[in-house]
Amino acid sequence: MGRRALLVVIAVLGAVPVLSGLLGIVVGPEALPGGGPVNATIDSEYRFVNAFWLAAGLLIWWSLRDPVRRADVTRVILAIAALGGVPRLVSAAATGWPHPVFVGALVLELVVVPLVIWLHVRVFPRTSGVVRDGRA
Repeated sequence: MGRRALLVVIAVLGAVPVLSGLLGIVVGPEALPGGGPVNATIDSEYRFVNAFWLAAGLLIWWSLRDPVRRADVTRVILAIAALGGVPRLVSAAATGWPHPVFVGALVLELVVVPLVIWLHVRVFPRTSGVVRDGRA
């Protein structure tokens, strides 16, 4: 996969948390597929967590403006998203499988995102050291 194609894939991946994060903040848990009314505590926590989800997507997009120097940001955010698949598995074991949209998210997090990280490391390898302010 070439640089441009990988950046497009990552930009699309970044759109997921941006759009769903905004939706989660503005609409709340009722926006979820299979979602419905919840108590005030769950609503508050859901909207709060979506601020972080939105920020993750914005950071992904920001990192794409200088993909070589900001590669670590891209990889850390993607790794956190991949790690998010583990609590989804815990939830499935504890309460059963969620709506199919979230089963798809689980596959994305545990299969696709690690593959994208691996490709990112190959396409944007580290050079002779950490790049800061344009210097190695």
